[in-house]
Amino acid sequence: MQQGPCLSLAIRMKIALGAARGLAFLHEEAERPVIYRDFKTSNILLDADYNAKLSDFGLAKDAPDGDKTHVSTRVMGTYGYAAPEYVMTGHLTSKSDVYSFGVVLLEMMTGRRSMDKNRPNGEHNLVEWARPHLGERRRFFRLIDPRLDGNFSIKGAQKAAQLAHACLSRDPKSRPLMSDVVEVLKPLINLKDMASSSYLFQSMQAERAAANSNNQTGRNGLKPHASFPRYGHQPVRTLSNGSHPSPYRQSPKANDKQP
Repeated sequence: MQQGPCLSLAIRMKIALGAARGLAFLHEEAERPVIYRDFKTSNILLDADYNAKLSDFGLAKDAPDGDKTHVSTRVMGTYGYAAPEYVMTGHLTSKSDVYSFGVVLLEMMTGRRSMDKNRPNGEHNLVEWARPHLGERRRFFRLIDPRLDGNFSIKGAQKAAQLAHACLSRDPKSRPLMSDVVEVLKPLINLKDMASSSYLFQSMQAERAAANSNNQTGRNGLKPHASFPRYGHQPVRTLSNGSHPSPYRQSPKANDKQP
């Protein structure tokens, strides 16, 4: 089975922008606003040019109307993507989708799954592992998929990390609207300042290499995480494969058709 090369951060941000536009339409432009409720990588379909659209609206709910602030419902969705206040109370709002978008954005930045029990202790849950690094200039580099090897925009990566931090706020009211998310993502696709020429990035790479060397013995049993897809010319792809949501791999299928 041949695996495609790693997708650039710019393409990942293009995918994120397309998905964000879909959520913004549901929340703010649809005749009757809708809460998607199960936003995750496996529900994002891609065409040959990495244009994204949402699929599988089986768990979608009408947004609250009038003076209602939320919809009370049985907790459903996918573990690792659901907003914590929704899991705890069953209170569903459009900001629950914003949280889920923040998780997917982190997956795209890091090349990691939202939940991965094959990683070392403390790194199983992507959000909990990433949260201390978000919003800090020196530490955010640790979030970037190492396979990008410095070939990404510093400003773009910083903006994406800041946006993920805002979307993942523990206070739902502090999370941005999806229309605001769209506006933040738009310019990130065309930025050209490469991290490989940054002294800060080079220092971080040296620290990472030293840490990997020190921990090599404990990591020998781990499987390497996969790369974003780039294969064939199928009309539709999804950002995950099988039962484990992943923004970075899918096996080619000869008869893929757009649903």
